[in-house]
Amino acid sequence: MSNPKVEVRTTADGSSTLYVPALDEHYHSTHGAVQEAQHVYLAAGLEPVLSKATSMVWVLEVGFGTGLNALLTLERSLDSAQPIFYDTIEKYPLSEAIIEQLGAERYLLNPDLLDYHQQIHAASWGTPVALTPQFALLKMAGALQDTLLAEDTYQVIYFDAFAPEKQPDMWTDEVFAQLYAATAPGGCLVSYCAKGSFRRSLKAAGWLVEKVPGPVGKREMTRAWKRG
Repeated sequence: MSNPKVEVRTTADGSSTLYVPALDEHYHSTHGAVQEAQHVYLAAGLEPVLSKATSMVWVLEVGFGTGLNALLTLERSLDSAQPIFYDTIEKYPLSEAIIEQLGAERYLLNPDLLDYHQQIHAASWGTPVALTPQFALLKMAGALQDTLLAEDTYQVIYFDAFAPEKQPDMWTDEVFAQLYAATAPGGCLVSYCAKGSFRRSLKAAGWLVEKVPGPVGKREMTRAWKRG
């Protein structure tokens, strides 16, 4: 299956996202791509784990997309006592032309951050690379369901698939059982989604599920924990 056609859009906080006409779906919240990523994935997912970690933290991202979550996690790692290993899976990697159209230089005002943005996208797929002494990246191309994940490994999972009604094969009991097995005891999964069907699938796989306040434009989001 070929990559879906995408269009670059500017969100309310000035950062870029992509719109998929065939799905009528955006990669990020139109209220702000950066603010959503910071709230859902870093504040609700990464920070609670970093606050308790005594050694390196291993993150798995489902849906690399524009690389924004990876970039903001790298930025956070620069001030962290614990190094971060960041694995990310993407079924439809973006072309260089689309990445350039994102216009990261418009909203990444820190020159160092813009350089890291370029390094993240230049990193080869399938090969681990240390971008800083505190941050190592592995980009994996392919479908999550076909990816062999090590068991009891990830302290944080960023679940950033398209909405259930747009990409139903990503929101199944089997997917969340796969991710539960790959999560370290006491680790968490975070998602912007708050649908009841999603939470029921998480519970069926063994996750302890909680509702937490959502980002701008959403009342709630979901965080789930693996029993320690």
